[in-house]
Amino acid sequence: MPKLKTKSGAKKRFKITGTGKVMYAQKGKRHGMIKRTKKQIRQLRGTEAMFKTDGERIKQYWLPNG
Repeated sequence: MPKLKTKSGAKKRFKITGTGKVMYAQKGKRHGMIKRTKKQIRQLRGTEAMFKTDGERIKQYWLPNG
């Protein structure tokens, strides 16, 4: 069997922590900031941990070597 390659889009979007959780950036901060309130922009800072089952799916299909 050939080696599995990591999806390059997933490399840019997700990070796996030491305990195996999948971290991701919050949605809604790429463009169109002028429409959002200052409070919304503030609350979208930082990263969040994905739910366990969703994270397992990401690791299995898109980050097999992560």
